Amino acid sequence: MSEAVWTLHADAAQMAQAVADEVAALLRERLQASGQALLALPGGRTPVAAFERLARAPLDWSRVTLIPTDERLVPETHALSNVVLLRRHFDRTGARIVPLLDAEPDPHHAAGERADRVLQTLPWPPDLVWLGVGSDGHTASIFPGPDLHAALDAPAQRRAIGVLPDPLPAEAPVARVTLTRAAIASARRLLLTLTGEAKRAVVTRALRGDPPDSPIGRVLASARMPVAIHWSPT
Repeated sequence: MSEAVWTLHADAAQMAQAVADEVAALLRERLQASGQALLALPGGRTPVAAFERLARAPLDWSRVTLIPTDERLVPETHALSNVVLLRRHFDRTGARIVPLLDAEPDPHHAAGERADRVLQTLPWPPDLVWLGVGSDGHTASIFPGPDLHAALDAPAQRRAIGVLPDPLPAEAPVARVTLTRAAIASARRLLLTLTGEAKRAVVTRALRGDPPDSPIGRVLASARMPVAIHWSPT
């Protein structure tokens, strides 16, 4: 089990600023060390306030590549698309934003193959994978369902895979592609942000291995470095 370092915040605004500062500091470090940086960023509502602050950081964003940790099988212009979220916040910075999906619609397994080929062209490992977590223990789009073990147990060289959650999430009832557990765990730094007592309890149990196939638990247990967990009550 990798070490988890919790930082507790008074509210979501405080957490957003702390996370934005932490990611900006990491970017400065990596740009100085290697001249480029690769970040995998989450979807959902929780990271939005931090994205807004991070995008204002005075960095050479032209040397930064951003990818989503996962993507919904919807057109790139769709409101559910995670790459739309990244473009909304980071297009103006000049960062390179790489979508996981091709414009062509595909069944989820074929989409996963396409996403993997895209990621194989990028310098690896990511400097940061930033995750969220669901109340069911999913992270990125590693969901309970028929593709759970394929995503958790994919070989080290496999970077993305197609998944069909079961049940489909009510807020986004579509198939997905996601970074695999191995791809996430390969990151130089792993960051998890979450809000609310319910999700805090989910992560606390998962760190103890309860249940044993909790996606977030399996991912955190595989991390190469101590995992930075940021939490706020709302």
